[in-house]
Amino acid sequence: METLVIATKNMGKAREYRQLFSPFGITVKTLADFPDFIINEDGQTFEENAFIKAQAAVDHLHLPVIADDSGLVVDALNGAPGVHSARYAGDHDDAANNAKLLHELATVPTAKRTAHFHTTIVALKPDGAKLVTEGRVDGVIRQQPRGQNGFGYDPLFMPQEYRDKTMAELTVEQKNKISHRGRAMRALMEKFESWWRA
Repeated sequence: METLVIATKNMGKAREYRQLFSPFGITVKTLADFPDFIINEDGQTFEENAFIKAQAAVDHLHLPVIADDSGLVVDALNGAPGVHSARYAGDHDDAANNAKLLHELATVPTAKRTAHFHTTIVALKPDGAKLVTEGRVDGVIRQQPRGQNGFGYDPLFMPQEYRDKTMAELTVEQKNKISHRGRAMRALMEKFESWWRA
């Protein structure tokens, strides 16, 4: 059994990756399985942040690592909140982040409230072998939040594929089919075996 580390403490994310990698006989661990170490995510892009996370974990643990970075990119705000999505209004406070986003867009008409969610995944081995995949989903930002599912900006984001529903109103299956992370993960799986076996 070989070990792969997912650079997260999010158990939901870990569960998704365990399901993906079960056919390979891989033991999936997360950062929660190891003593804390410092990761300074100070990159300017999603790929830079994902790589910083992956490299820090590889250096510390000497194991293959998968890290991702995601965020909301709003056209009318010149790409904000972008890489600062989780801390847009403070530290990982979804309600405050959504309130700040609505405030920033208060004078922007619906037609100009276009946005997309983006994910970059970086897989990195101790020998430096790297695999990078990306995913995105396009949509618009609503005037008010709607829906109880999901997290983050999901209640405000209406994807192109479901013009009458926000991401927070979709089922898990519907969301996974179109989500930025789902798309990035499917792209990862297309190339994973050759990277893993190399």
